[in-house]
Amino acid sequence: MSWDISLFNAPPGITIEEIPRDYEPASLGSVAEVLSRLQAAFVDLDLSDPAWGDLERSGWSVEFNIGAEDPVRSIMLHVRGGGDDVVQVVRETAHVLGCRALDCSSGEFIEDGGRDGWADFQAFRDRAFGQGAVTQNVER
Repeated sequence: MSWDISLFNAPPGITIEEIPRDYEPASLGSVAEVLSRLQAAFVDLDLSDPAWGDLERSGWSVEFNIGAEDPVRSIMLHVRGGGDDVVQVVRETAHVLGCRALDCSSGEFIEDGGRDGWADFQAFRDRAFGQGAVTQNVER
């Protein structure tokens, strides 16, 4: 189970509900530009598969689902593990790409100095796995 974040060029200062249905976001750049910016920001980002990057640090990992479309329209981040420092990586990625980060769990953008849904996601994940373990033990 992952905390999923969508990175794309959304208009600043508005919520996801306020974005018009026919809105066409500008690209994040060419594949080469996007990969170059990401690699410069995160030297430990594994881009051996340019469509699917992997960043692993102590306690967590982030998969960068970049895709093969050129230019890149959006990137999906799949965050796993625990620890608060991963939220800064999400924010930094959005800054590096000049876009906004949408928390797919809450439907809210992750803004600097604002709330993020990482703690809520971890609590949900832990409850879901905890309940599953209890249910399995009862059935045995």
